[in-house]
Amino acid sequence: MNPPIAPTLGYPAPGPAAAPRWDPQPLTYQELQSERTEVPASQLLEETALARPGNEDSGCGELVWVGEPVVFGRAESIAGKYGVWMKDPEPVSPFTRETTWRVDTVGTEVRQLLQYEAAEQLARGYPAKVHILPRPLESTGAVVYRGGLFFQPRRSRVVARYDLQVEAITAQREIPGAGYHGQYPYSWGGYTDIDLAVDETGLWVIYSTEKARGAIVLSKLDPKTLEIQRTWETNIRKRGVANSFIICGTLYTVSSYSAPNATINFAYDTATGTSRALSIPFENRFRYLSMVDYNPAEQQLFAWDSFNMVTYPIRLSRE
Repeated sequence: MNPPIAPTLGYPAPGPAAAPRWDPQPLTYQELQSERTEVPASQLLEETALARPGNEDSGCGELVWVGEPVVFGRAESIAGKYGVWMKDPEPVSPFTRETTWRVDTVGTEVRQLLQYEAAEQLARGYPAKVHILPRPLESTGAVVYRGGLFFQPRRSRVVARYDLQVEAITAQREIPGAGYHGQYPYSWGGYTDIDLAVDETGLWVIYSTEKARGAIVLSKLDPKTLEIQRTWETNIRKRGVANSFIICGTLYTVSSYSAPNATINFAYDTATGTSRALSIPFENRFRYLSMVDYNPAEQQLFAWDSFNMVTYPIRLSRE
């Protein structure tokens, strides 16, 4: 049973009519005015372990620190001002944990998935292979997990799995009621209505609905069938945060996509169904964060910041 919805953090979530218009041409299409909703946050989390059954050997804990970004590569063309890059934390042969994936997302027909043997090859700018997706991809919410690219096809509330071995879509499912194509994006815009994520516990989708009035909704997905296993409605306004990611079953949000000294400002724990305010420093070095995801195998954040592909070291609480 889902926990009750508490009053929305920040300020009330608008309905779909309040969403900004987002036009993918010209280049400035994603550069919407940031809604500054940084909330005076509570104290930093104490470095105590998450007392969750079954997590003793998983390396799980609460996020307590995010380090300075490390640049791995830079997009070669204007198509890469916004994008997504990732590694598979649970790869399927012939791919490895070093295989690196990238999508430049500026444009209306985004179909190219670039494959690199390692992040060093990405830095040199020459992919080992280019996959052409059967359906164009929407925005920067894609992830690679267990041998598949999980993404939102353009202008739909569907999540699809593209099998990287057979190079075909092997599963797709509509997320009931999910806003799409500019209804409930993050504060920077970019049609970021549907955002996929991976953590130690599996595959997630982050979105909102009219019923939730723009607050973030989380659903756990079966990675083979994309069936929704369970759903949580949070009290964090989706358009009031710049991006989000999930670690050990807890959703974390970034306060601003452009402020150089942003923060990780909220956390929502799916184990307890509760939210709390945070103030963990987070640096937007290049002032335009369009993607951030957690890699549980490396225990670090991957992000795309204005042409730049970066990682952030993190620290989790320990027993």
